[in-house]
Amino acid sequence: MLTAYGFVDKRLRPVPVESAEDLLRPDVVWIDSVEPNEHERALLQDVFRLKLDDEEVEDIEDSARCFVDEAGIHLNSFFLHQHHDGAEVVTVSFLLNEGRLLSIRNEELAAFRLFRMRARMQVDFVRTAEDVLLSIYDVAVEYAADVLEGVYADLDKVSRRVLNRNAVMTDAAMADTVADIAAQEDLNGKVRLDLMDTRRSLSFLLRCRVLQQTQEEDLREVLRDLESLNNHTAFLFDKINFLMDAVMGLINLQQNKIIKIFSIAAVVFLPPTVIASIYGMNFGEMPELQWHLGYPFALVLMVLSGIAPYWFFKRKGWL
Repeated sequence: MLTAYGFVDKRLRPVPVESAEDLLRPDVVWIDSVEPNEHERALLQDVFRLKLDDEEVEDIEDSARCFVDEAGIHLNSFFLHQHHDGAEVVTVSFLLNEGRLLSIRNEELAAFRLFRMRARMQVDFVRTAEDVLLSIYDVAVEYAADVLEGVYADLDKVSRRVLNRNAVMTDAAMADTVADIAAQEDLNGKVRLDLMDTRRSLSFLLRCRVLQQTQEEDLREVLRDLESLNNHTAFLFDKINFLMDAVMGLINLQQNKIIKIFSIAAVVFLPPTVIASIYGMNFGEMPELQWHLGYPFALVLMVLSGIAPYWFFKRKGWL
């Protein structure tokens, strides 16, 4: 889908696109392409004199993700995409070309939806293609901050569950807790990757010196927000590691309790087993062999020999 945007009453609104000439209209400042088909890809390549290569877009080298050529300034940035199956980072390609911004992506992203809503509702929210690009990045950083707040809230719930002394965690509850922590670690890692890549793109854009002074100030403000969010992701990683260590400690404690029970049971039943083994021998000269009370005596002796170590362990507080 290919959508062009221009200004109507100082608000960013979509304008009809029927041919290549429509994309070059003076009032068009942003062309947004979502999952372009072959016709749309050919149209964009012809109008903007570029080659759309999906493999190059996914490269992680600085030279492949941010560069300048005859077509303009290219920025390939990660954006966080959350869906019902989890979260992922998807690449969005930007091109600043003669006062126009081209964005190409394969997913409908929350940051773009939020930006379009603000640009449609607020007067003079953006005025140039550079404003559009900076505002999209700014909204994406805000979205990442909201996601991190959600990660912290979920980790706080896990923390209360793990550190509650009065709660008894079953094996199933522990397995769910480990899965929850792992999911939050994965999401926090994707947010951190998104923030680091965004900082790289904005730093490159700043070095290109195509922005006005007020735009550079706005960009530096976004970079400061990125730095604070990066520090927050580091804090969340520490919290995740602590909770994972705490859960693994609880699992080890439960396993140790089970092993302890087996160990004590083995010690308790060892003396009766020894007595039973002695009286189970078939020697003819055994003193109690012909004794009428020999059998009950052996049973009582085995019971007492089992109670004695149990009482000793109980007194020591090992049970």
